[in-house]
Amino acid sequence: MASQIQERLTTDQDLLLMQEGTMLRKVRTKTWKKPRYFRLQNDGMTVWHARQADGIAKPTFSISDVETIRKGHDSELLRYLMEEFPLEQGFTIVFHGRRPNLDLVANSVEEAQMWMRGLQLLVDLVASMNSQEQLEQWVRDWFNQGDRNQDGRMNFQETQRLLLLMNVEMDEDYAYSLFQEADVSQSDTLEGEEFVQFYKALTKRTEVEELFTNFSSDGQKLTLLEFVDFLREEQKEKDHAADLALEFIDRYEPSENGRLLHVLSKDGFLSYLCSKDGSIFNQDYLPIYQDMTQPLNHYYINSSHNTYLLRNQLCGQSSVEGYIRALRRGCRCVEVDVWDGPDGEPIVYHGHTLTSRILFKDVVATLAQYAFQLSDYPLILSLENHCTWDQQRTLAKHLTEILGEQLLSTTLEELVVDKLPSPEQLRGKILVKGKKLSIIEDTEVEEEEEEGLEKDQDSDMDSDTFSVLNVQPERESQELPLGIKDKKKVVTCPMTFLNICGHVLVRQASSIFESVLLSNQFYLNSRTILCPDLSALVVYMRTVPFFSFTHSKENYHIYDVSSFSETKAKHLIREAGNEFVQHNARQLCRVYPSALRTDSSNFKPQEFWNAGCQMVAMNMQTAGCAMDICDGFFRQNGGSGYVLKPEFLQDIQSSFNPQRPISLFKAKILLVQCPGCR
Repeated sequence: MASQIQERLTTDQDLLLMQEGTMLRKVRTKTWKKPRYFRLQNDGMTVWHARQADGIAKPTFSISDVETIRKGHDSELLRYLMEEFPLEQGFTIVFHGRRPNLDLVANSVEEAQMWMRGLQLLVDLVASMNSQEQLEQWVRDWFNQGDRNQDGRMNFQETQRLLLLMNVEMDEDYAYSLFQEADVSQSDTLEGEEFVQFYKALTKRTEVEELFTNFSSDGQKLTLLEFVDFLREEQKEKDHAADLALEFIDRYEPSENGRLLHVLSKDGFLSYLCSKDGSIFNQDYLPIYQDMTQPLNHYYINSSHNTYLLRNQLCGQSSVEGYIRALRRGCRCVEVDVWDGPDGEPIVYHGHTLTSRILFKDVVATLAQYAFQLSDYPLILSLENHCTWDQQRTLAKHLTEILGEQLLSTTLEELVVDKLPSPEQLRGKILVKGKKLSIIEDTEVEEEEEEGLEKDQDSDMDSDTFSVLNVQPERESQELPLGIKDKKKVVTCPMTFLNICGHVLVRQASSIFESVLLSNQFYLNSRTILCPDLSALVVYMRTVPFFSFTHSKENYHIYDVSSFSETKAKHLIREAGNEFVQHNARQLCRVYPSALRTDSSNFKPQEFWNAGCQMVAMNMQTAGCAMDICDGFFRQNGGSGYVLKPEFLQDIQSSFNPQRPISLFKAKILLVQCPGCR
């Protein structure tokens, strides 16, 4: 692969020009826009920059860190500056992980296209590397970062400093002995390839050596039969081991002679272990393998909390990039906190904090573009609506006009009304989860003009909110048989009070709630009444407050969704685990991080998955063990963002209690030892 890159560096016109370097404008913010001289290094894998062509250069990024290249039109920041810089001259470098994007503006359209073509070519070459080549390239990237004077050499002291940056712990005497062994040129310095060999020797996995020796008769290679034994005993390949052994030797043995003799060297063995074929993850579960025709509430759904944030929830940056990143990692439920904005345009941010603001219409446009790039199964838009009447109408207008056919705005005709639609039935659709003025009616019942108003409920509210309002929740009527409508009275509000009246409540026709609605205490805790245009877009996901499992069972429908803070959910699991399981078998629920997590940290999601909670919302901008668990879990089933719950968590009569698993559901302890943590 390295030879392919070197060949392209001498023949590809774009790469030749990139090696000469050009002046580009680096754009960090709306006000920080400075010219920098960017140049592709001779290794073809790193890009450095300087203030000017003959200035002191420093590394900017490695090609192996780049995920993709976007045009200027797709950059949130460059779009804000389109009057200053033509979008055709801009482009964005998107990195793997959580590293911020790099926005650049060229001096001409041709120059911008040259950089985009050249970078994409190199990114594609890196993507075609095998795992061993990727490891070696990663080490070379670090070497190039540590080689500050660009002389291609590092002495032992420089090497020590670099290893500390790489989080490699070492005994100094042992490291120095390996350094001397790797110094083939005997210059008391290591060149690039020498450093790669030094790093590999320093980080040699003794447990891998032992494993290899246990199956190898001479300690140097694995014969075909020895490799078959390894696949059967350690990898549990069973009946297919013989065929797989031949296939893997041909694929991972670097020596042509070894492939001809059907033997596997230590390097080939390590390449196999680091490959997807050697992964503990069952490759049969990578594509869609589960039944996708079950009701939505039978699935775990990959969900995000405060999706618009790139950092913490107190003063972090809000950006559409948060939605792009979440969607690209398989998220199927995104959150939008929307508030009144200037010039009649609703804005998205974490209310009453110092987080920055973005336009709601930009968020919707981003969802329209990226919603189904990774998964075509339904995307849920969890709408936290804090807008006044007029801007709610704007919300509905943007959702309808921008999303078009992607937006699910009516019930599915073929759907049986006693269960939610399936992911398969909703493919390519975006569902709005939010407040709704009226319940979903059977399409065959007689049309009536009267509409019921429901309790106003943010997804992050529970019954405590009502106690603050000094309003006691009344039991709603029992769900009626199909074909019979439950007549409810619309509690109206005088036009003069539209901007101050708060909770929209459902009451029977005999209710005299008008007096409560107009009470002063109600005004003090006000929210604007819900706009019918926006309400109409909520089809299968009406948010409702939670009071008790009995209340939910007697009063709520299959399309009603309650949300729980992690604290509330943990309490319910401890005190009423089985009821929680049955609740989640009947309808959807969402669990979100505590408001005390101002640093946007995460909880461990599996505790809530064990109770059957479908939408366990994570702060996806925050790396860590919790997100690793979430990413690993939703890697299965094609990365669709939907994983079918076990049957005992789908049964509304289930006896399972996650706090006290008994009978067939016995807890098992899995011990995973990390070699680096010994």
